[in-house]
Amino acid sequence: MAQLSDDCFAFSGPLLPLADMERLIAERIVPVGDIETLSLRNARGRVTAADVMAPVDLPPFDNSAVDGYAVRHANLSADADTRLTVAGRLQAGARAEMTLVPGQAIRIFTGAAMPAGADTVFMQEDVTLDGADVIVPKGLGVGANRRLAGEDVPAGRLVLPAGTVLEAQHIALLAALGLTEIAVRRRLKVAIFSTGDEVVEPGSTRGAAAIYDANRYLLSALLERLGAVVTDLGILADEPAELARALAKAAAWHDLVITSGGVSTGEADHVRGAVERIGSLVFWRVAIKPGRPVAMGVIRAAPRKDRAAHAGAAFVGLPGNPVAVFVTFVRVVKPLLLRLGGALPQRLMPLPVRAAFAYKKKKDRREYVRVALRVAADGEIEAVKHPQDGAGILTSLTETDGLLEFSEDVTTISPGDRVGCLSYAALMG
Repeated sequence: MAQLSDDCFAFSGPLLPLADMERLIAERIVPVGDIETLSLRNARGRVTAADVMAPVDLPPFDNSAVDGYAVRHANLSADADTRLTVAGRLQAGARAEMTLVPGQAIRIFTGAAMPAGADTVFMQEDVTLDGADVIVPKGLGVGANRRLAGEDVPAGRLVLPAGTVLEAQHIALLAALGLTEIAVRRRLKVAIFSTGDEVVEPGSTRGAAAIYDANRYLLSALLERLGAVVTDLGILADEPAELARALAKAAAWHDLVITSGGVSTGEADHVRGAVERIGSLVFWRVAIKPGRPVAMGVIRAAPRKDRAAHAGAAFVGLPGNPVAVFVTFVRVVKPLLLRLGGALPQRLMPLPVRAAFAYKKKKDRREYVRVALRVAADGEIEAVKHPQDGAGILTSLTETDGLLEFSEDVTTISPGDRVGCLSYAALMG
């Protein structure tokens, strides 16, 4: 299970800056230690457990990059066309047993191994055929259209560092190097709850003062997108003792427990107290909007018959409003998940766009504004703010393309300012 210490997020200020939170996660969280070996076909989305070194050169031999004619460049005329006799033919996959001698060319096809003595390939459309001869033009540089052994990856080079989240392109590279399996860290086990007496399951009878629970469905989809194994433990009532029991039980079987709702300062917000009864809530407010009341800590596990001792699990308590849940997940929970799973930190690269609105914010707080993107009359990409700011407005996520990220030192945005947009695909992927 996840290795955490009670002081791993120790922070004395009232609001934890987002950058400090990310730094503490990187410094203090220990990834899960369990490792398994998978076939490449089953490895997409998993995290490499060790550095991967190239066992062979890629490509493994010099070969032609085009269909054409392989020649010895030293035998070509520098100031006139050169006539050469076509002495053979090499297709991809054929053994390159031919040796090129002066005055000869070899008909060669893309991917075929270069014959001995050849160092340059003319594209077939650039030459003239004359019976058994080929006439090649002057001016082509030595080594043109030849792919060298190891020019992509030389044997022994690091190709994938430990912590790489494997996607299709990584798996293709491993296969090209002849590998069939890869050591990866196991999937993270994450339990999710919703809290609140006003929250009911979709499809059930809804009272006049109740709302359907969207947060567990949102969290489950986000977690599964990141490769976690999710246990949905339903909706818990706002009752401190029941909350504490459920959290401790979940901590015995999971690496991370996530709740939504109940971490604010209201009299009916009992999650904070429940966590403090069975663990440590090491911070509970982050300088971020929306989503300031987000908590992180450690939960001691309830005893398990099949295990003598288990320290427990990490805990994250998210706000109750679904937009705040989304923002705090992608900017607070995701870095924690990556670290717990042994993945390298993700570097977010905002897309520069032009603001099409004015905006003011408080200093010393990171803010995220939901925007739709459009192409303006002058061809520039513009960000248009959603008309509703509320953290409970789910359509503000479905009708927009991403979030503008305003740093702590920014207080005013004017129309025409260059701003950074984080797409939802980048944030969730």
